[in-house]
Amino acid sequence: MDTAFAERRRRDLIVAVVLAAIAATVPLFVKDVYVQNIMVLTLMWGALSQSWNILSGYCGQISLGHALYFGLGAYTTALLFTKFGVLPWFGMLGGGVISALIAMALGYPCFRLRGHYFVIATIVIAEIGLLLFHNWDWAGAAMGIEIPARGDSWLKFQFPRSKLPYFYFALALACVAWFVTWWLEDSKWGYWWRAVKDNPEAAESLGVVVFNSKMGAAAVSAFLVAIGGSFYAQFVYFIDPESVMGFQFSLLMALPAVLGGIGTLWGPMLGAVILIPLTELTRSYVGGSGRGVDLIVYGGLIIAISLARPQGLIGLFSFKGLAGLFSPKRKEAVR
Repeated sequence: MDTAFAERRRRDLIVAVVLAAIAATVPLFVKDVYVQNIMVLTLMWGALSQSWNILSGYCGQISLGHALYFGLGAYTTALLFTKFGVLPWFGMLGGGVISALIAMALGYPCFRLRGHYFVIATIVIAEIGLLLFHNWDWAGAAMGIEIPARGDSWLKFQFPRSKLPYFYFALALACVAWFVTWWLEDSKWGYWWRAVKDNPEAAESLGVVVFNSKMGAAAVSAFLVAIGGSFYAQFVYFIDPESVMGFQFSLLMALPAVLGGIGTLWGPMLGAVILIPLTELTRSYVGGSGRGVDLIVYGGLIIAISLARPQGLIGLFSFKGLAGLFSPKRKEAVR
């Protein structure tokens, strides 16, 4: 392994441990329930975007249908708990496995497509899943499923009186998603995925099994996203097709990674830390007029960030990104 690369990986791991430790202490000082709710959502969407980034960022297979796996995780946990009394922890694992298997089954025909054809296929498949759940009476159809609250319990993963347990689970989920990405980045699969993203023909000529690489990335990504969907179902206590399978969920998974830096280790979480609080705050403070002012503000800021840093905000934290801010040419341009 290259010495500089190995040093960077050790540094990334140390920084991640320090940031996780700092994040774990934040609820000790922040008591406001609204702010705690924003922190939970930020960590959850950071984990989901990190999971989406495995397939779309590292492997280069842009998916706008990951809401399907999010919804499958949510529905698996909710149905097993409400219909059969199965604990949510088993529902999470079941939803993850089911989503991974479905991702590979769908990948068999879809990974033969490329570019915008693949993107369109992921959108269509997710919309088909949404329509199926809209008309599936046993799963509540359009009426959805209400998860009964039965008091604070880690066993049943329900905490109607406090946000803190959800915060720490979301933090753990974000850490797991980040660590899985960190580990895969230097694995055989990680190198294969980057090769497939850059030039699939050249990768195949060097012995990379392109199709199997894409299938592996889809399975890992779908599994982690489904865990996030299971968590969301337990967090809100009610789900219906639109609230867990809508197209906006696929976009919300992609946006943090795109703005933070797609195909990078830190980009998804950085993007989530900026975008999710921005989304919630604009909705709360300027969204009450009913005129979509919050969406205008939110969209305008996204456009501004994209124009200022098209390669992602993570570039600001690299040596080149920081150096570029203080370069003589930039200073001359400012003058």
